[in-house]
Amino acid sequence: MRKILVVGAGQSGLQLALGLQSKGYEVTLMSNRTADEIRSGRVMSTQCMFDMALQHERDLQLNFWESQAPKIEGLGVSVAAPGSWGEGPAARAIDWLGHLDGFAQSVDQRVKMAGWMETFAQRGGQLVIHGAAVGDLDYFSRTYDLVLVSAGKGELVQMFGRDPERSPYSEPQRALAVSYVHGLGPRPEHPDTEAVRCNLVPGVGELFVMPALTTSGRADILFWEGIPGGPLDAFNGVKDPAEHLSLTLGLMEKYTPWEYARATKAELTDAGGVLSGRYAPTVRNPVGRLPGGGLVLGVADVVVANDPITGQGSNSASKCAAAYLASIIEHEDKEFDEAWMRATFDRYWATAQHVTKWTNAMLAPPPEHILNLIGAAGQLQPVADRFANGFNDPADFENYFYDPEKTGAYLAEVSGASGA
Repeated sequence: MRKILVVGAGQSGLQLALGLQSKGYEVTLMSNRTADEIRSGRVMSTQCMFDMALQHERDLQLNFWESQAPKIEGLGVSVAAPGSWGEGPAARAIDWLGHLDGFAQSVDQRVKMAGWMETFAQRGGQLVIHGAAVGDLDYFSRTYDLVLVSAGKGELVQMFGRDPERSPYSEPQRALAVSYVHGLGPRPEHPDTEAVRCNLVPGVGELFVMPALTTSGRADILFWEGIPGGPLDAFNGVKDPAEHLSLTLGLMEKYTPWEYARATKAELTDAGGVLSGRYAPTVRNPVGRLPGGGLVLGVADVVVANDPITGQGSNSASKCAAAYLASIIEHEDKEFDEAWMRATFDRYWATAQHVTKWTNAMLAPPPEHILNLIGAAGQLQPVADRFANGFNDPADFENYFYDPEKTGAYLAEVSGASGA
């Protein structure tokens, strides 16, 4: 029986640990917090997971909350008319809803990670509650066949050097602010459709609104992404949760009044229901070298950390865990050497590269052909639907999104088919 150590108990670490456990591996999981501490702590992310990522959970029979969490069946895009917020209430220049082929779901990671951690322990896994340092891993690397690092923050990440060719940004591109709320009303345009709403405010930032399941049941997540130094970059130093929500709602009233109109009765789900911060999108070398010469393999956002503007973090974590699980099983009893580690990462990068390319493109001011595409989706439902389903499989954007000629040809084809 092969012994594997997983450091970090997030989406990827837990999914991978539970997957290995189900295949008969002897797995040790290290977490810096207990399940109860996670459950009663602060929210960790926004985690809207689309069909492909959810399927990896279903494959391992880990979709414990699927019947309780809202089924998100659409993805809407609104664009504020440039400059309109300076002259009274902001107006929408674009507003449409694309339909997802398979539903998406957002389960508060406090619910999921705590539940999965308890399941791992109940199934006989060794759970170590301890914040790991490089020195700890140096010791453990001698007693385990493989050490996987999926703790995306702290000193362990420093073992994995930045890949400058794949990391165009060296500074954070957005200031992030999240609020989990009860009391949000439906969008009057589509009152019966659960949907993620992407509100783009040109030159200012973005507001995402998504239905979720949290510790206290059905909720909605309000998530601002502000361009650094701009009016949305206002949460630094805000410690009081009520002040955080008040600031969130005030910015909604000014920049996205159509969303604010349904948020007038919004209340925080709990005192831990807010989060703010920023980080630079970074791709890193997947192999970490320990002082004693041992090697460790980085997992998910340890090695590919994208800005959450495209909502891909937990999706990528799930896809990474699935790819790594398959590679470990296929390797059977051979040594987990550096060549295997790099090949295993490359298997994940085959999908992750599309996420990184798309996310980095969305962080930049949109070129004219993208504005045309987003505008056309308001008149052509197939365009709206295709864009929405790109959140599930970002590889499709290669076919019509980046190249103005491909975009033009695609829009001409859809316009002709629709008789527009």
